Amino acid sequence: MPEYLPLILLGFVIGTLGTLIGAGGGFILMPILLLSYPQRSAEELTAISLAVVFFNAASGSISYARMKRIDYRSGLLFLTAGIPGAVMGAMTVAYVPRQAFNTVFGLVLLAASLFILFRSPRPPDSSARLGARFKRVLTDAAGRRHAFAYNLPLGMSLSFLVGFASSLLGIGGGIIHVPAMVHLLDFPVHIATATSHFVLAGMALAGTLVHGATGSLREGLGPLLGLAVGAGIGAQIGARLSPRIHGRWIMRALAGALALVGIRILLAAVWS
Repeated sequence: MPEYLPLILLGFVIGTLGTLIGAGGGFILMPILLLSYPQRSAEELTAISLAVVFFNAASGSISYARMKRIDYRSGLLFLTAGIPGAVMGAMTVAYVPRQAFNTVFGLVLLAASLFILFRSPRPPDSSARLGARFKRVLTDAAGRRHAFAYNLPLGMSLSFLVGFASSLLGIGGGIIHVPAMVHLLDFPVHIATATSHFVLAGMALAGTLVHGATGSLREGLGPLLGLAVGAGIGAQIGARLSPRIHGRWIMRALAGALALVGIRILLAAVWS
């Protein structure tokens, strides 16, 4: 048991922060796994990270469901596109040259971070100008009404790409999905984080099952157990903290997370 304590504590931090910003926490876990287990293949570490993301996202989604902040209809539609992307990403990870991909992906994440930090707010009628056709109205458990509309084909296309990238890199995908939902689809921030977590749970499960079928998870069950326990507990804390933090600060935290993981990926490409 003592050897699992650091893993449980790490999982707790990952679960708390990941659920707070709707990102799953894989963007924190993958760099740590790469440094802690240099003898393991990237495919094995990606499988461990993605499985932890699933346990985190599933636990956090339970809390967000109690708050009635998950847009289930949109989430299920996004999953119809995201799950095939997640399966393809999990099957591709062993064949893609990681150095070139990591370089491009790291630059994209840094650009997305700057986009979130310095982008001007959209005028209220921007959804109509962008061709938003799918209207949604939700009332959360606190009685707050959230009305918004978005471009459904764009949302499903983004979900496919997020599912593919998340399974390929083992970073969950919420760090891409949440800003896309907020800035491109006009979701309210707190609805975006909760719905993204719900979608992320389904995508991560699909990718994890593929990794399990290919044997990538066989050697990682020990670390996975400790990390999953901590992540499941931390996710409950992150979900409870979410309503107390302004949406602007959640997006700033997400921008910082994007920058960190982008730098990590670029450094990994340079060192490899």
